[in-house]
Amino acid sequence: MTIPGPEPSEIVETKACLDAKKIRFEINKFLMPNSMEGEFGIIRHPGAALAVPITKSGEVIILRQYRFACSRRILEFPAGTLEEGESPLESIKREIQEESGYSADKWDNLGMMLPCPGYSDETIHLFLARDLNKLEKKPQGDADEDIEVLKMSIGKLNDIIASGKESLDGKSITAWFRACQILNIR
Repeated sequence: MTIPGPEPSEIVETKACLDAKKIRFEINKFLMPNSMEGEFGIIRHPGAALAVPITKSGEVIILRQYRFACSRRILEFPAGTLEEGESPLESIKREIQEESGYSADKWDNLGMMLPCPGYSDETIHLFLARDLNKLEKKPQGDADEDIEVLKMSIGKLNDIIASGKESLDGKSITAWFRACQILNIR
């Protein structure tokens, strides 16, 4: 199955915008591909990359990270915003080292996802990182991050997802589902 590419719309007018860290909010009046006119707020995002890290012994590395927007710690895989001029793979190789303290010998592309297409143009590129190597240097993260690195069995992660007792974000659940297909985990 081929995923259709973008169908461009014509922006007629940008009414307002707000630049924030790594994102931009715009209110645009535009002409849709079907010739209808619309007005929508949209969050412009440079894109991101995420990795599902699996150790050589088959354990999963996952982060418990505090997220200000939902005022709690959630489980998620290492991920980060693409820097200018950086490919998605380069980005996630950097992020996995900074956030988890691991590097990987084997990388599989899991495709991409559009997490919130109703109000954002963000695309997240998903990867499976295997044959991990623990780095000597402790993970740094960014100054505004509160991250705990966890190692767990595949069974425990599946139980957590199935029970709903701990919060996982949608991008991590999507990436895990795709990784399970490659790993032949049912």
